[in-house]
Amino acid sequence: MLENVFDSQCLPVPDRVEAWRDITASALIPNEFSIDHVAEFQASLKTADLGGAQVTALTYASMTSRRTTQLIRQSDPEMYAVGLILRGRQVIAQDRRETSLGAGDLVVYSTSRPYTAVVESGRETAASVVVQIPRAIVPVPSNRVDRLLAIRMSGSEGVGGLLAGFLTHVATDTVPCRAADRHRLGGVLVGLITAWLAHLVDSLDQTPVETRQHLQFLEIQDFIGRHLGDTDLSPATVAAAHHISLRTLHRLFHHHTHGTTVAAYIRRQRLARAQRDLADPRLSTRPVHAIAARWGFPRPADFTRAFRAHYGSTPSEYRHGILRQDGGAHR
Repeated sequence: MLENVFDSQCLPVPDRVEAWRDITASALIPNEFSIDHVAEFQASLKTADLGGAQVTALTYASMTSRRTTQLIRQSDPEMYAVGLILRGRQVIAQDRRETSLGAGDLVVYSTSRPYTAVVESGRETAASVVVQIPRAIVPVPSNRVDRLLAIRMSGSEGVGGLLAGFLTHVATDTVPCRAADRHRLGGVLVGLITAWLAHLVDSLDQTPVETRQHLQFLEIQDFIGRHLGDTDLSPATVAAAHHISLRTLHRLFHHHTHGTTVAAYIRRQRLARAQRDLADPRLSTRPVHAIAARWGFPRPADFTRAFRAHYGSTPSEYRHGILRQDGGAHR
């Protein structure tokens, strides 16, 4: 999904630091860098513009970067930057606050104020994902967001967990993405960041209704995905788990899935997971009924009927056909 634009391994050692300074100034914002071991410096950068949100995945050796007052005077895009640490340790300081970050932590900082970031990668390179979005499109009061700058936030639970999961997926997904999909994903990402910030400053009431509804839908999708193997998963249990009425749940799905019902969505997701397992050569010895039970179909006959109606063949026929094709492809 992200485009590879820089890899230090492709450059002579003496050129790497200067090239890194140039590419980060272009893809992110200008910074000053202090690098102790220039001869050992390694870094890479992938980036994509997702409809107003610039997403950049980086790896880098130990270094210190500074956004100075002089650099801000020269150029300031007035962005919020949201960072997710994937690997390594990092210390960031802004507005007389300083915090230490590790893998799974989130942080927000501003391009309009000086900051210092110290990266400690150890023997491996550190890794992070950074999203830059214009401050003007975030409908949360800037004076309230300012209180969150350079503070460690959890990326393992709640809205932060959803945001971290989304960023991790964007950073690691290698499937090409169409321009229209990039625009839609950008809308989702801006909505997630807005909801995350609003939640953190206890101003969710100031978040647009559409954003709150979309966040709720994403949370419900995540819940369903984690409970597909539960035989009692149903619209009623989903609604109860999220403290909403069945009517509200159905309305959310009608709006976000172009009319698909909750029950149909659950069934389709279960069938898709079962289809994936049936096509996996590593699971070729696992009985069909065991795969069906794993994904919430306790009665084999019900699974066979639903699978044939959706895919046009029985589970066994589908598995034999796929595995036969794969076997022939490797002869």
